[in-house]
Amino acid sequence: MIVLKSEDEIEKMYELGQTTGMVMDYLIDQIKEGITTLEIDRMARARSKDVGAYPAFLGYAGFPKAICVSVNDEIVHGIPSKKCVIKNGDMVSLDFGLFKDGYYSDMARTVLVGDVDEGAKKLNRVTKECLDKAIEQARVGNHISDIGRAVEDHAVANGFSVVREYVGHGIGRELHEEPQVPNYKTDSKGAEILSGMVLAIEPMINEGARDLYVKRNRWTVVTKDHKRSSHFEDTVAITKDGVKLLTRLN
Repeated sequence: MIVLKSEDEIEKMYELGQTTGMVMDYLIDQIKEGITTLEIDRMARARSKDVGAYPAFLGYAGFPKAICVSVNDEIVHGIPSKKCVIKNGDMVSLDFGLFKDGYYSDMARTVLVGDVDEGAKKLNRVTKECLDKAIEQARVGNHISDIGRAVEDHAVANGFSVVREYVGHGIGRELHEEPQVPNYKTDSKGAEILSGMVLAIEPMINEGARDLYVKRNRWTVVTKDHKRSSHFEDTVAITKDGVKLLTRLN
């Protein structure tokens, strides 16, 4: 069941989303060569506490950390570790959310560290553009399938592939709500987009093929060909006046 949010609820989620965006910006600023992904997790926990919120992923379905940090060929759900040291040229995806006063937020950014090659720059740019094009389709009267079509068309036109096994989702009092929001074309139109929907839209775009596997830790998802992947996500609300970007700082 799709749960539509009231104006008051959307405003609460906007305030939480802006806080989440500020924490994300702080974490991005700390990423540099030599830092471990475990240090990023520690900072995410500390900043969450500072803003009076709880890390949305910590303990969720058994996930052991406060933030997902996925490096290079890791698509999503990278578990922070003291053994994983960020290197010059890495692509580092941060997936992070907060829980406060009964509501969740969810967002992701992929950061380029130091001297990166042109392939990484293009992959990251196109993935961000895929997110922007998807958000443009999140308007009253469209359907969920319009979002996925926009993502896949742009990714494929630029020579990349789209992850299909992991998709966006509704969000609110639960971290994952209906509807699912695929990043690819589907046979059905999907749900009609209505005012009051709040969606976490999150393209995951691969440099090579879309095939993947899950590591032995049962969480971390990796490209099968070990080429790089990029991930961008924002939580957005659909209103009668247009889309409201909840996690993207104004």
